[in-house]
Amino acid sequence: MSRLFNSIQQRLSISLIAVLILVGLVFAQMSLWLFDQGLRRYLENHLHNETELLVAALARGANNIELDQRRISAAYNRPFSGHYFAIDLDGQQWRSRSSWDFALPEPAVAGLMDELADGPQEQQLLIVRADYRRFGKNILIVVAQDYTPMLESFRRVQWMAGGLGLGALILLVLLQRYLVARALQPLEQVREQIAQLQQGQRSTLDAKVPQELQPLVQQINHLLQHTEDTLTRSRNALGNLGHALKTPLAILFSLANRQELNHHLELRESLRNQLEHMQQRISRELGRARLAGEALPGAYFDCAAELPDLVSTLAQIHGCNLSIKWSAPDNLRLPWDREDILELLGNLLDNASKWALHNVQLTITQSDNDFILTIDDDGPGIAAELREQVVARGARIDEHIQGHGLGLGIVRDIVEHCKGDFSLHDSPLGGLQVVIRLPAPKS
Repeated sequence: MSRLFNSIQQRLSISLIAVLILVGLVFAQMSLWLFDQGLRRYLENHLHNETELLVAALARGANNIELDQRRISAAYNRPFSGHYFAIDLDGQQWRSRSSWDFALPEPAVAGLMDELADGPQEQQLLIVRADYRRFGKNILIVVAQDYTPMLESFRRVQWMAGGLGLGALILLVLLQRYLVARALQPLEQVREQIAQLQQGQRSTLDAKVPQELQPLVQQINHLLQHTEDTLTRSRNALGNLGHALKTPLAILFSLANRQELNHHLELRESLRNQLEHMQQRISRELGRARLAGEALPGAYFDCAAELPDLVSTLAQIHGCNLSIKWSAPDNLRLPWDREDILELLGNLLDNASKWALHNVQLTITQSDNDFILTIDDDGPGIAAELREQVVARGARIDEHIQGHGLGLGIVRDIVEHCKGDFSLHDSPLGGLQVVIRLPAPKS
């Protein structure tokens, strides 16, 4: 339900349906009520005319005043015809044969009864009372007509109007959705462009938008430009800092190897350990700063564009006897910062190349919710009992190989930042297999 009301189009559709139903019901009921009242007024006049005809049908006869049956409508003689009358003249009464043994209700005052009265055979009667004076006597006449056919007609009209109204409602809602979809098309285009920003397919939003969206697009573009400028300055500053610290660290390493410290081996070893720790820490923190790159659009990792150069560079570094191969689906883009993925794959492939004898294989696959990066080599591998130690922060297996080994902290930080995980297994090539699973970011 919350997703339903998060859509502007759904909100407008629901509001339109509610308003149309409310207005339609009120209009239909008012129309039927007005028609019903008009019909009752018309029938009231007709029944008044009937009372006048009945008064005219009263005449003096041999047995006092009599009702001339020849002057009344034949409908009053058919049983339950729906037309009834009752005449009361100073205790002398006449009733229509159509009413059979049913006694008509007698309104308290002259005119049309406010409500319909129950009649014979479940009929609903419209009753009019009229008072006259003739032959020096008071005459009370009650005339009734069955109103049931009109009520049934009203019900049929209601059903027909309901069906027509439902059809018109569906047509109006479809028309409204079409018009709203056209009106909201610029918003949909902006949404698609924002999705392209997340996928790294563009760096700014198009400025050609309706006037109502221009402030929003301008502010987003300004924020993107500001973020890119700030991140570029930060990376440059951190790079300069890293280069600036290399010389002091090199001098300190040189001082730690001076002959004056030969008599203080424990001090020398402690100093060298601390300097190495500082060097690793600086390298790691400089690398971690790159994690801010995910905020920069337009720089996602394109496997087909980036991997050939990366593999070629590593092949040149580690010699021509090493074969480094890679495979990935066509047009695959990893939805993370290009620098982060280069750092991640560069470290892992570099370490695999150091240990491998002849072959290194990188395989990238995509499932519904994950990206899986697999690095295999044909080196000596790592014993199962040592794999947890390798995964731990700062761990190294071979102190004789330059670098930080498979336990490189920056790799771990990137994987954790992407909310992923990595594990070590036996490789089909005979060495070690590193499997990194990165969940696809939620859009």
